[in-house]
Amino acid sequence: MASVVVAAADFPGLFQLLHEQGYSVIGPTIAGGAIIYSEISSVSDLPVGYTDEQEAGRYRLKRRGDGALFGYTVGPYSWKRFLFPPAVRLWRASRDEGVLAFTPESPVPPQCAFLGVRACELHAIQIQDRVLADAPFADPTYSAHRARALLIAVNCTQAGNTCFCASMGTGPRVTDGFDLALTELLTPERHDFLVESGSETGAAILAELPQHPADPIDQQAADILAATAASQMGRQMDTAGIRDLVQDNAENPRWQHVAARCVNCANCTMVCPTCFCTTVEDTTDLTGSNAERWRRWDSCFTTDFAHIHGGSVRQSAMSRYRQWMTHKLSTWHDQFGTSGCVGCGRCITWCPVGIDITEELNAIRRRSKPHDPASNGRG
Repeated sequence: MASVVVAAADFPGLFQLLHEQGYSVIGPTIAGGAIIYSEISSVSDLPVGYTDEQEAGRYRLKRRGDGALFGYTVGPYSWKRFLFPPAVRLWRASRDEGVLAFTPESPVPPQCAFLGVRACELHAIQIQDRVLADAPFADPTYSAHRARALLIAVNCTQAGNTCFCASMGTGPRVTDGFDLALTELLTPERHDFLVESGSETGAAILAELPQHPADPIDQQAADILAATAASQMGRQMDTAGIRDLVQDNAENPRWQHVAARCVNCANCTMVCPTCFCTTVEDTTDLTGSNAERWRRWDSCFTTDFAHIHGGSVRQSAMSRYRQWMTHKLSTWHDQFGTSGCVGCGRCITWCPVGIDITEELNAIRRRSKPHDPASNGRG
């Protein structure tokens, strides 16, 4: 559909419309010194006039000097937190006078409008759709939350030092998979939003907002902002032959180099918008009459995650880091037909020792052995 322009003064009406239609609005807000995603009720909850400075192992908020509502990149939270929650109770069991009863958990999640979804994050959601919803054995929790989520995307108008979505083909502009897409047009003379609908639901919501048709000048302004964001990327990943490159270099000495720095904290997997590893825990009360089974996020960086009869199959830090990066950049292609990395840069920013996945891949490429076609990419 053709784009329209909604004035910033009319933007609060979007919150009213969403609330009237029964949506809980999840969007960016400031908490704990970072921009996180949480339930918000009005424009005043947004990080108005704030941006973020990011570098390997470093994150800081600072004032922008204007009234931008979406003038930041991405924080430690991803939308995975709301579609694939960190902790989910799977079932409860109780025993009463020798009779054992199981009660499965099947709650209906609330309708949620995700406000401020970036292009890289839309791609991450689409990747998780393939893994968790479109697979032969779909995850019911993810599928239920996903079906009730409205996606309001925001095109990036600036990039951070750890961003590399442009080289991954996942941003900075959204292309599909959204219900509404916003571009914030902010100059000393104007504050508007260029808005495009991507679904019938989005179009119906947009029709209720005060608006006027976008003209070529509005579209040109949005194009310039997208091009500027693409040029500001602080990182780049060369994806040429990446699947075979990583698989063919399982013994590359660079793995030992990075393992010497890695503290196995699992921050990279916790902030990653596509990682989906979990574990299952069973608990009982002191009487032994009530039990629960919970699913919780886990990480391939923990020794317990790779524990089988006889011990962990990946006992060294090197093997665990290699497993994560190989799966993310290489074998993910075999399983799901795409890379597991969307270039959001979170794993770089939130690594306490500043390990940089783009730097590690470039180092492996520089020290790689020639690819053997006979190996057919299996290394």
